[in-house]
Amino acid sequence: MEQNAEYRQQMIEEYKAATEPLLKYLPWMEKNAGRTVSRNYQGNGLSKSSISFPVYDANLMSFVKEAAASPLMDRNYVYVYTRNRIRSHADEKRLIAGAELKDWEILGGILSKYVLEGRTKATLWGDAMQEDIFLLVLRKMREIIRYWDKAGH
Repeated sequence: MEQNAEYRQQMIEEYKAATEPLLKYLPWMEKNAGRTVSRNYQGNGLSKSSISFPVYDANLMSFVKEAAASPLMDRNYVYVYTRNRIRSHADEKRLIAGAELKDWEILGGILSKYVLEGRTKATLWGDAMQEDIFLLVLRKMREIIRYWDKAGH
């Protein structure tokens, strides 16, 4: 039993180290919850037939860059979605809300989908902000870490 407690505490320490750098973005995410954090580029030299592209808030870009380099990224996030039958934002939000320590992989998978896929599908980062996915995942990760770290269960 003592080994389980030690192992769990070690996991919490790893999760904490991976998550803490991203938590500095929480206040900004809370302030911008549900908002559009991009605008379409309409710069000089774009003709009417040109494709416009989103220009994201600098805070979001910093978050995405830091998250992409973190150990939280799961390149196999597609399996998390398949295994848990995640098909909509409602599914994601339901799983995030109910997540516990044992569900850390689900939280990482959802975060990974938006961070990694957003590199090729420009609208995903904006979707994650408008739907509060980044915000909800970070809050839940913080909640789990605080619970298990404090309690020392």
